Amino acid sequence: MRVQLRHRLGYLTALLVALALPQVIYPGLALDIVVWGLFAVSLDLLLGFGGLLSFGHAAFWGSAGYAAGLAAKHLGVPFPVAVLAGVTVAVLLALPIGYLSIRRQAIYFAMVTLAFAQMLFYVTNEWRGLTGGENGLQAIPRTFPGLTLPSGSAAFYYAALPLALLGYWLAWRAVHSPFGHVLVAIRDNEARAQALGYPTRRYKVLGFVLSAALAGLAGSLFALGHGFAALELLHWTTSGLVVMMVILGGVGTLWGSVIGAAVVLLLRDWLSTSTLTLAGVSLKDAWGVVTGVIFVLIVLSFRRGVWGTLLQLRLPRGGSRPAPRAGQTTAGGPSAADGG
Repeated sequence: MRVQLRHRLGYLTALLVALALPQVIYPGLALDIVVWGLFAVSLDLLLGFGGLLSFGHAAFWGSAGYAAGLAAKHLGVPFPVAVLAGVTVAVLLALPIGYLSIRRQAIYFAMVTLAFAQMLFYVTNEWRGLTGGENGLQAIPRTFPGLTLPSGSAAFYYAALPLALLGYWLAWRAVHSPFGHVLVAIRDNEARAQALGYPTRRYKVLGFVLSAALAGLAGSLFALGHGFAALELLHWTTSGLVVMMVILGGVGTLWGSVIGAAVVLLLRDWLSTSTLTLAGVSLKDAWGVVTGVIFVLIVLSFRRGVWGTLLQLRLPRGGSRPAPRAGQTTAGGPSAADGG
């Protein structure tokens, strides 16, 4: 009973923080934290609970962003319909990519997903008549029945927040369902799960598609919120950035991914506007070096990620979390029960 009350208080606190965020920082950055957090949660669902490290998750984030932008710009649909179009495109892409990718494991799976993402990046760049090529898709409208929502405004943030919260709830529900527990069982010992009669390949494809759908939801909201869709959405560095967010927050913790996203984005925003100098060099000009040093310090100080380490400290004295299997580097997060 006490645990349930603590969880409910935690969820209520998170909701209040989300509602107050645009009042504390500017709405554009607040929206970035929410949607990048959802993007990171989608990857953690695949990595932390499914044991599958994707280096090509930007394919779903970016393709959904372009699809939502095209639907809003050329069809004039309200932004929730445009978001639905983006999620649909991400799911349709995830079905064949997931079916082919899960035939490989570990680093080979990661490389296959990266290859598919780079193929999509090339196609988007060459299809200039539709996507705008290197110029991207610009001036994407954000309409709601009877309203036009300005780019980077608090109005769009609050209009998009229910959709983002729906994505977070779906991730939480998946992790705490029998489906999520089977994913963890497959992550820990796929051969044993097969021996128990579970169709492991089907579960992994479903997990991949669900993760892609959540990434597509986040990418759609990002493109519509900023009013443009650029090739950067599909670039491999975007996939690498979201992996870093998950690791910083804590693999397999689910909500730690949101903390990792917030740390990265707030740090990047602060450095881009900082007037401080170090040894005669502006931090703004050396933001990459400063960011790298800070991230290294965080990783060394929080071995399980920021949220994962805090969860470890909350354990009763003498308690311990199940340790990862020997050699298990991509799925060393906690069990599904720890995701809430």
